[in-house]
Amino acid sequence: MTWELILRVALVAVAFLTLPLLVGQTEHKVMAHMQARLGPMYAGAFHGWAQLIADGVKFAQKEDVTPRAADGPVFRLAPAVALLPYLLVLLVIPLGPGDLVGQPLDVGLFFVLAVVGVGVIAVLMAAWASANKYSLLGGLRAAAQLLGYELPFVLSAASVAMAAGTLSLPGIVAAWEPWWLLWQLPATIVFFVSGLAEIRRPPFDMPIADSELVFGYLTEYTGLRFAFFLLAEYVGIVVISALTAALFLGGWHGPWAESVGWLWMLLKTGAVAFVVIWLRVSWPRLREDQLQRLCWLVLVPLALAQLVLTAGVRVALS
Repeated sequence: MTWELILRVALVAVAFLTLPLLVGQTEHKVMAHMQARLGPMYAGAFHGWAQLIADGVKFAQKEDVTPRAADGPVFRLAPAVALLPYLLVLLVIPLGPGDLVGQPLDVGLFFVLAVVGVGVIAVLMAAWASANKYSLLGGLRAAAQLLGYELPFVLSAASVAMAAGTLSLPGIVAAWEPWWLLWQLPATIVFFVSGLAEIRRPPFDMPIADSELVFGYLTEYTGLRFAFFLLAEYVGIVVISALTAALFLGGWHGPWAESVGWLWMLLKTGAVAFVVIWLRVSWPRLREDQLQRLCWLVLVPLALAQLVLTAGVRVALS
């Protein structure tokens, strides 16, 4: 059992390090094609496949600077705190039927929602410890955004958990039915949009608005610490896409699911990640008032209405 657990954790760690690179490279190429340009073409020769590896080498060579007025230990610890929650979440997301999951938990969804919320702590640590007014303003924006969007994020996830009658992620995927694509569609939209806001992806990137805040809470970061924050963003895309696929799109369900269920899960996750990239290219950044209005006047009421509908259907079917 010990060796099996070590192997599972090792495989999740490999996915943690490779899937974000694939998403990042895909983003480079998808954005380039959508904007009618080539994008990275030289690193690795064939269509610039090694561009992100080259970027990593570049970051490793850059000087690691800590501002004189910064709170050194907190400043240096923030990137690790930003990465760790996503690694823990990947441990409980099922890849396929049976035991294709890093660590199955009966309360896996509760664990995911609790751990993802830790991300706001990393942002506040980076913002406060940087001793920079632009960083602090970005951190305050991020805190307001993350605390607001946490509510519809949790409510929409609670809807599908109530529909499945379990908090286990493999259990939710196993209970999924194709007609849920329509019945749980509002919850799907709320969860996905709230997830984008949780990982601060465009159009929800007000905390790092370069035209106003230089680079927000990341302004003072250089070298590998800056690279770790970027890695956390791409891992966040993988996590939100995988959760959307598992909770609302049926996860491994598809033709020949028993043998190639893992492939269906990866394809659905990739499709959702493509939508994340597409939104970055096509949608302008929301203003702060628009961002909060969308959360409190649209997503929260929609999530509550979906929760009431799910409860009514469950009672009617029981």
